[in-house]
This record gives sequence, structure tokens and C-alpha cells, in this order.
Amino acid sequence: MALEHPRVVITAAGRDFGRTLALRFAGRGAEVHLSARTLEAAERVRDEIRAQGHDADRVHAYACDLTDPAAVREFAAAVAARTDHVDVLVNNGSRYQHGTDLLSASDEDVVDTLASGATGTVLATKAFLPLLLKSAEPDIVTMVSGCGEAGHDRSDAHEAFYAAKSAQAGFTEILSRRLRARGVRVISLYPPDFDNHDPLSEAWEAAPRTAKDPLTAQSLVDCVFFAIGRPRDCFIKSFHFEQV
Repeated sequence: MALEHPRVVITAAGRDFGRTLALRFAGRGAEVHLSARTLEAAERVRDEIRAQGHDADRVHAYACDLTDPAAVREFAAAVAARTDHVDVLVNNGSRYQHGTDLLSASDEDVVDTLASGATGTVLATKAFLPLLLKSAEPDIVTMVSGCGEAGHDRSDAHEAFYAAKSAQAGFTEILSRRLRARGVRVISLYPPDFDNHDPLSEAWEAAPRTAKDPLTAQSLVDCVFFAIGRPRDCFIKSFHFEQV
């Protein structure tokens, strides 16, 4: 799948799987607009991408705190100042909160977890929808989690994280139905815990990927590229995975 022309926005791309997505999209030729909570974190990934030989004019870094509506609006406005449309929005931002005891998290932790995952996803999608609607092939990809599936109870994540992921699942479900008539595909991924190997390391190609191994970031990236690479009559709404 060639990605020479698509313009891609990725939230929370300063580390972990967001960084992986940014590196892999850029590696396929996409123009990448990546955000992180701090500009320094986003710029580190931007510089890593440029060091791989990517055109400096096709990778951009921004600061965006997804819990702050003004910051989300400013992020979208800054992207709009550089391009007249966006082809893919990847909602990757969501704070993880560990702990199986409801009382283990502070009120501030609960608010931040819900705000970054649930509110942040809605705000980012709303802010970038005008740019997506100007694309000939718009896609919205949201990294939800197995924690967003009804009845899931196998994670050690805090209840606030479960709540945030359930909110994302409900949002993307109705969004998919309502945006289809406008040609926007809404694609959600519900992975369990997975191994996120560094795309710039030898482990990326050497990672074991048999039926007995944990899910890898490589396979998740493959799912994203597969879904957005389908002809426009193919609306893949979600990917669900067995947990080893």
C-alpha cells in the first residue's frame, strides 16, 4: 500500500505505540502531523523520523494536551495552517491508569484518565472533522482497547481506564453510523496487552509472531494499513483480538 500522498494526524505520538505509528506511517511515505503533551516529546519523534531520511517538510510536531479543549483547537488550527485537508486521524491518546482497586487512584488521576481518553478523543475528532471532510478518502482510526469491550475483565487497569475505553467504544460506534453517508470511515481497534517493539531496532523484524506469542505492534500496524488501504466501499468498523 502506497502512502505517498495521505496526510496523517496522530495524537499522543511522543512515545510508545504513538511513536511506532508515526515512524511506520512516515516510513510508508505519509505526511505526518504528530502531537504529544509536550512539544519536546513530539519534536524528538519528529527528529527521529527526519533522521531516517524523511522529507523535513512532511513531518511536523505539535504540543497538545488532550484534556485541554483550547489546546486541541490550537492543534487543529496549526495543522490547518499547513494543509487544506487531512486524510487520516489516528486517535491514539489515552492515559493508562493501573490498579484493580477503585480507591487506589486519586480524584485527579480519575479525571485525567477519563479526560484524555474519552473527552480528548471526542474533542480531537470534532476539531479535525472539517479537515477530514475535505479529503477524498477520509479515515478515523481509534486505538480503543480490549478494556472497551463489553464484559472484558482480564486487565489490571483501573476502573477509570475501563470507563474511558468504554466511552471511546460508544463514541466510535455511533460516529461510524453517522459519518458513513459522508464517506468517512471510522475504524476502531480493541487490542489486549501487546508487545511494542522499537521500529528502529532489530527486534521489529525479528519478533516472534506465532500463534503462541503475544500480539505485537507489528500486527496492529498491519491492521491499520490494511483497513485504510481498502477500496472505499469497504468499511471495516473494528478489529477485535483473542487474548493469549
